[in-house]
Amino acid sequence: MCRSCQQNPHLNPSHFEGAGDPALEVTHQDLQWNDYRSSISGMRFFDPHVHMVSRTTDDYQAMYDAGIVALIEPSFWVGQPRTGLSTFKDYYNSLIGWERFRSSQFGIRHYCTIGLNSREANNEVLAEQVMEILPLYAYKEGVVGIGEIGFDDQTALEEKYYRAQLELAKSARLPVQVHTPHRDKKRGTERSMSIALEHGVDPGWVVIDHNNEETVKSVLDQGFWAAFTIYPFTKMGNERMVKVVEQYGSERIMINSAADWGISDPLAVPKTAALMKARGISDEAIRKVTYQNAIDAFALSGQIDVADFEQGKDIDQNQKFFGNSILRGGQQPRVARNSIFIS
Repeated sequence: MCRSCQQNPHLNPSHFEGAGDPALEVTHQDLQWNDYRSSISGMRFFDPHVHMVSRTTDDYQAMYDAGIVALIEPSFWVGQPRTGLSTFKDYYNSLIGWERFRSSQFGIRHYCTIGLNSREANNEVLAEQVMEILPLYAYKEGVVGIGEIGFDDQTALEEKYYRAQLELAKSARLPVQVHTPHRDKKRGTERSMSIALEHGVDPGWVVIDHNNEETVKSVLDQGFWAAFTIYPFTKMGNERMVKVVEQYGSERIMINSAADWGISDPLAVPKTAALMKARGISDEAIRKVTYQNAIDAFALSGQIDVADFEQGKDIDQNQKFFGNSILRGGQQPRVARNSIFIS
């Protein structure tokens, strides 16, 4: 465990391990994003795991400008435990409501997955209440899966609610988005897949997320989708990701940013595409792992129509959601980001 985590045992290691470790310092010659983004100009990207509730409008604008046309926002742990059922309701409502609207104001199609995350599954009293309301959200417009669910500390309660949500996914005919643990990942990944198969879930309907070099072969060999999170220090860097694609190809592999409230990058998908391009990965392979595979996996929900984002849509930032817009006061739509002046 990292020094910060030893001193602060309540910190989530997934967001602190490795920080400041000299062994993890970048030793390669840096490649500037602005120098390489032109190489992927015209490509479309789909980020199948990004927590936009934690991000700003500037992030939405930058994502759109980089070619991201659609995204999936999984339900997740927001940094501190929720204390009551109403907080879950408000959060789920934001995923199918305000955040979906906010994304549209920047030309990006927003989908989400709904679930009880593994950390909060350990509060059994509250978890039971959440499980009662999940079916109310599973059938909402824009919900493309049950997720992100699975294991964190790999407790008995986490397994109990993982199993319950697999059954919900089966009854709702929705794909499953599985969070694999940050600690003891290989065992947790194998356990996640074994339980899914035990419940009779078709592995082609299950996206195993946060993979690394230790887990990818088994995930692919068993017929699951293998998702990789490009997240600084704690998960996968994109140089490692390039090597994975070089070794395993592009079938049933997808990448995401999982950008959230931590030190993360909502442009991880297009940046990885640019690095793949620079390292000689084919355009078709790049398209599959940064766009098409995510669509194929989550379109099983029946909720994704590529016509909603492939043709592009007119953006009217004067629109309102329950009387509220993304504009404030006398702000004008689509502020030019290249100007030094902010007026």
